[in-house]
Amino acid sequence: MPESEPSGPVVVTGGAGAIGSVLVREFLARGREVRVIDNLSGGRRDHLPATNGLLSLTVADLKAPGQYSSVLEGASELWHLAANSDIRRGTANPRLDLDEGTFATFQLLEEARRQEVRRAYFSSSSTVYGLASVRPTPESYGPLEPESLYGAAKLASEGLFSAYAHTYGFRVHIFRFANIIGPRMTHGVLPDFFAKLRADPNRLEVLGDGRQSKGYLRTEDCVAGMLLAVERARAPVNVFNLGTRDLISVAEIARKVVAAHGGRARIEFTGGERGWAGDVPQAFLAIERMQALGWVPQHTSAEAIDRTIAEMVAAERPA
Repeated sequence: MPESEPSGPVVVTGGAGAIGSVLVREFLARGREVRVIDNLSGGRRDHLPATNGLLSLTVADLKAPGQYSSVLEGASELWHLAANSDIRRGTANPRLDLDEGTFATFQLLEEARRQEVRRAYFSSSSTVYGLASVRPTPESYGPLEPESLYGAAKLASEGLFSAYAHTYGFRVHIFRFANIIGPRMTHGVLPDFFAKLRADPNRLEVLGDGRQSKGYLRTEDCVAGMLLAVERARAPVNVFNLGTRDLISVAEIARKVVAAHGGRARIEFTGGERGWAGDVPQAFLAIERMQALGWVPQHTSAEAIDRTIAEMVAAERPA
């Protein structure tokens, strides 16, 4: 007999974040009950729609299961999007990604096991590949050599998800994201550039030489890909890249941001191929595995950047 689709409550960790809040809205549009767990360190309450009978928010620390164990009771699936999402913060505080990434993931999976939630999905990152010698980089690439503590924590968490699948009968999906952008971002290249221009409208400092090139995927494309993969891929462990079929350089992004702010700021590069320690200057994911399921991103990297810049400019205008 065909396996029935999950219909019980959905738990989303990090559901008040930029990606999580889009996922939450999609589940609500489908009539699903959604239970969000978020410590609000990066997410915000106003990212979520008005609370109704289908949505609840529990402010909790994933490292302390007693704060959220009841949220998992009776849930049919777990989407784990919570993490420190600012790579540079983890470089300054080496315990941050260990605690908020690896250890928090272990505690969450243990609680899911105790509550018999056996479908679990994880937002990983292209940073697990490190500076890959093969680009576009397929999911089968190895050895995986992350260059940041953030990437190391994501890779360790992938290992935990895989082990819980093989040891305890979970079905897991692991999604390795390109750079995900959208209107609710709180960090990353666009918020950084916008903040710098607010501080000095005549100068934009760009870390590195500007030649860093990566794929940028819109949040709605990312969420559509995850949902499709969960629906169509049913192995015990499923690993998918989510990215675009093109790249854009940091220098080009800087020029677009400056143009959106009137074009008067001079762009100054700090030099070197990396923006900061742990930065991967060239990242390009192969997405044939997702394409085989029927998914393609609706926006190119340039289109995703342009749309997000326009949204951010509009948000800055006085009401």
